[in-house]
This record gives sequence, C-alpha cells and structure tokens, in this order.
Amino acid sequence: MKKELGKIGEKEAEKYLRKKGYKILDRNFVFRIPGDFQKGEIDIVAKKGETICFIEVKTLKNPKIKIFPEDKINFSKKRKLIWTAENWLMKNKIPLETKWQIDVVSVIIQGKKREISHFENAISDLRDF
Repeated sequence: MKKELGKIGEKEAEKYLRKKGYKILDRNFVFRIPGDFQKGEIDIVAKKGETICFIEVKTLKNPKIKIFPEDKINFSKKRKLIWTAENWLMKNKIPLETKWQIDVVSVIIQGKKREISHFENAISDLRDF
C-alpha cells in the first residue's frame, strides 16, 4: 500500500514538473552505498535550464496534521541523496562541477484533490558537517 501511494505521488510530481518546464532524465535511480546495507534512491532526475535536479518525492494521504516534507528527511537520508546524486552524475559521465541540486516535492492526496509543493534546492551539501 505504501509503495503504491509512493508511485502515485511520483506520477503526480512528474506531471507537475513537466508542466513547469522540467525535462525528465531518469526515474527511480538506485545506488548501493559502500559500507551501508541499504541503498540510496533518487525518485526523479530532471533538468531545468542548465541545472540537473535530483528530486525526492514525499507523498501523504489524508494527513491528520500538515507535515512538511523536509520533516520526513533525516540526516542519514540527506547524506544518501547526495551520494546517490553524485553517483548518478559519475555514471552518466557528467562532471561533478555541473550545476545540480536536490529538490523535495510534497504530494498530499485527499480524495481526488492533489496538493503539490515544490521545495527547490532543499538539501545542501553535508560534507562540511
């Protein structure tokens, strides 16, 4: 059920991004992080202008209280997103100096109503921590 909800949210986010002029480059890119039994995943990779955007989609259905998407992304998840984004760039032979960012798209589903919020450049580089 949770996976199905996530897929619905990703499709809604993709439609939203296309309407905003983003070109979709990849979906559900997975990277096994060395030394970590889990994997990193980027829901959507898109390009707007000269910027490559790695997009984490968070979907909620009928939330009792308004939860902000950044509240659901902890330090470990942020680190995985950054490593996975860098791996996608390397795998696709794109220099790390290329302009890129990590965005969060929140999709709230209440019946047939969809509320979408887009937080651009929501996760910054954590190497300085």
